[in-house]
Amino acid sequence: MKFKVGILGSYGGLNLGDEAILQVMIEQLRAALPVEITVFSRNAEDTRRRHACEHVIPFGKLGRDEVAPMVANLDLFILGGGGLLYDEDVDVYLREVEIAREMGVPVMVYGISAGPLRRPEARAKVRATLNQVAAISVREPRARKLLADIGVRRKIRLTADPAFLLQPQQFPSAHLCSREGGQCRHLVGVSVREPGPAAPDLDEDHYHMLLAAAADFLVDRLDADLMFVPMERRQSDIQHSHAVISRMTYAERASVLHGDYTPGQILDLVGRMDFVVGMRLHFLIFAAMQRVPFVPLPYAPKVEGLLEDLGLPSLPVQQMTIGPLLSYIDRAWDLRTRIKSKLDRRVPGLQARALLNNQLAVNLLKEVETWKDRASGRAAKAG
Repeated sequence: MKFKVGILGSYGGLNLGDEAILQVMIEQLRAALPVEITVFSRNAEDTRRRHACEHVIPFGKLGRDEVAPMVANLDLFILGGGGLLYDEDVDVYLREVEIAREMGVPVMVYGISAGPLRRPEARAKVRATLNQVAAISVREPRARKLLADIGVRRKIRLTADPAFLLQPQQFPSAHLCSREGGQCRHLVGVSVREPGPAAPDLDEDHYHMLLAAAADFLVDRLDADLMFVPMERRQSDIQHSHAVISRMTYAERASVLHGDYTPGQILDLVGRMDFVVGMRLHFLIFAAMQRVPFVPLPYAPKVEGLLEDLGLPSLPVQQMTIGPLLSYIDRAWDLRTRIKSKLDRRVPGLQARALLNNQLAVNLLKEVETWKDRASGRAAKAG
């Protein structure tokens, strides 16, 4: 039989990290079982172009009565992966979960993060909904603790971000460094993000100032060129990158990556860098996978959770000032060999944890198969 699986997350070309998650989810499911995949996407055309899925449903554009028959046809409904459960969007992402439960379709919450969850109404919604699903996996210990603290009593399995299993694809440009006397300067990658519902405490002016000072320091300290890599091209990463560069003294040594790339190509690009300073979670994940030493600017619990898993220090960007940040960068560069060694030790364990997400999904589908076989046998006897 071919299993019908629905996947809902922040998909539709909004964020390359989320597209990396979806790519890995689809690849892993197809490698394990015959599946027919339906993606609930914010941009159906983008999802059809990027991913090998049979059906795409425009998420957020259909009413409950229109979605229900599509969900009822599934064998498994997956919510995830990614950071989906935070105050602003809890109701948005949990509507389809509730529909699946009403239709009798098993639900898996797959490799997610949770938080911030400060509103009592949001906490109550998450608690009530997740206590009715078939399986829950989270990608960092902080998410598991938060869900347990708000009263989720289902077993919560600790896995890791599916993007840890992404394979690199060759980046199309071979000219990634400036040359003086035939020598390449160090290439440093930089990642920014916009303030918004997932980062409600982020002070735009403060972090622009921090990153501009850090960028100038890297030019001075390493004789580096800086490449700002937008992970959300259709949002405001590009604008925020240019805003940071406009504050730099050495603005001519910085550029913003332009063009449309796959997550695998960005993973390959990061592997060609000498050092990274980043905010976006998946930019840091890509650096860790490629063993590129990095300095994080964590803005949310999901980033702090990654740093805990990697055994790296974490100082939230909201609490940073210029002096300590430059000292942190200076020391991280001096200790880059030690950081690479730590990534060598820690990343394989996270990749092994990431495999558990798909195993949980496969186990649920095999339960569905067993149930259908039994139902078919009962129908045959009755006939």
